[in-house]
Amino acid sequence: MSEHHDSATPPAPPTKKPKDPLHGITLEAMVTELAHYFGWRELGEQIAIRCFQQDPSVASSLKFLRKTPWARAKVESLYLFMKREQARQR
Repeated sequence: MSEHHDSATPPAPPTKKPKDPLHGITLEAMVTELAHYFGWRELGEQIAIRCFQQDPSVASSLKFLRKTPWARAKVESLYLFMKREQARQR
């Protein structure tokens, strides 16, 4: 007998890539670590967005980054760069 496929059952969602280096890291943790590593001034030079340059805080940055995908992508990229630099320095 052939396999029975229930057409009402949707396919399983794709699994998250196991090698995703950002898996399990919150945006808040990224911003906090970047601000600590670079300092707000340098962070604002690395990623030229107002929330890092004018009266910066983690809270104001999160508010902006959560609704601005291009800026969040820059933060994620800089975070990965920072982690690679830290690993090289060990």
